Amino acid sequence: MLTLTTLASGSSGNCTLLSDGETHLLLDAGISCRRICTALAALKIAPESLSAVLITHEHSDHISGLATLHKRFQLPIYTSPGTARQLCYRIAALEDVVRPCPPGNSFTAGGLDIETFPISHDAAEPMGFAVSDGNRKAALVTDLGVVTEAVRRGMAGAQLVLVEANHDVEWVRSGPYPYYLKERILGRQGHLSNEDGGALALGAVQSGARTVVLGHLSRKNNTPQRAFNAVNAILSAYGPREAGLTLSVAPRDQTGPVYTV
Repeated sequence: MLTLTTLASGSSGNCTLLSDGETHLLLDAGISCRRICTALAALKIAPESLSAVLITHEHSDHISGLATLHKRFQLPIYTSPGTARQLCYRIAALEDVVRPCPPGNSFTAGGLDIETFPISHDAAEPMGFAVSDGNRKAALVTDLGVVTEAVRRGMAGAQLVLVEANHDVEWVRSGPYPYYLKERILGRQGHLSNEDGGALALGAVQSGARTVVLGHLSRKNNTPQRAFNAVNAILSAYGPREAGLTLSVAPRDQTGPVYTV
């Protein structure tokens, strides 16, 4: 059995817990260490019992709590070699715990197997993760401007997926952001729109996913209802929604439900 719980998921901070009941993995640490510890305590998990921290890339909304978390608990940190170099520039003594893993490779942490795959984002060497207990698989894919074959392969066979639905394209185009930022968000190394996230979710459902969680929503260029409606429409357009298929939106600033597969 695998469980997934988002502690935060949005443009201002991202952190997710994956667990099989014995091995606990933290995916990104983009909120304060205090918030992470408070959320874990509510889930009855001691921070020092975490088996590892997995970091997708070095942007602040994914690592803002990592320095303090490292100082207090010295947990193993898995990330790509490019991201590892960026983290070691910023955080003292991180070299002792960082374990670089090139995208496309796999490793084991505790009792869980982790697959990695490259994603298209404007960071040093970003990657996504898929976690398996040998029977069940969960994949987490956010912060990418385009869906590649490597992403599809990494997500294939996952029963539970967290996928990005960052923005409404027209809201970005007509909104107050400066031109360069609009181009960044909408570009091939930016973020997935609701429709692109819906297409990614559809592919995951067609390959076995039964729980789809939408994450990394923009505060200014999206709403939970708008993201849900857009993705739901895409899933429904390809036939009646299958029994047992769950679609939900992760909260931006608080702990979400515990999803189990």
